[in-house]
Amino acid sequence: MLVQALREFLDRSRIKYVVISHSPAHTAQEIAQSAHIPGWAMAKTVIVKLDGRLAMAVLPASEMIDLELLADAAFARQAELAEEEEFQDRFPDCQLGAMPPFGNLYGMDVYVADSLAEDAEIAFNAGSHTELVRMAYPDYARLVKPRILRFGAPR
Repeated sequence: MLVQALREFLDRSRIKYVVISHSPAHTAQEIAQSAHIPGWAMAKTVIVKLDGRLAMAVLPASEMIDLELLADAAFARQAELAEEEEFQDRFPDCQLGAMPPFGNLYGMDVYVADSLAEDAEIAFNAGSHTELVRMAYPDYARLVKPRILRFGAPR
């Protein structure tokens, strides 16, 4: 089920979106395949620590995160992947690993890979491993106000 806070936020903001159900999948690439969406069009949310502070890094499923590039672009001394134990309590309404890229709903900064920001639409996990949301990227950017940086690298 779509995370209630996200549904309410999108509806209150009068945003058009589509919820897509798919068979259970856990990696962004598997989800894209299951939902018949190209990997470059499926956003994955990676929880990182920038100088010890939790943040969301959002990039296409077809890319991997370059932590050195992210640190440089975000003016951080250090960027590292966060351990699940460090953030699981931040997302009580989501299945682990299925967090939507709405850091504003969870008190986190959001960094979007420049390659993802070029697309007309964005698709992302909706809080579960069986649903995703697809919406216009400009609407997403207006609501979340992410910092657009270069930190994605081809697989």
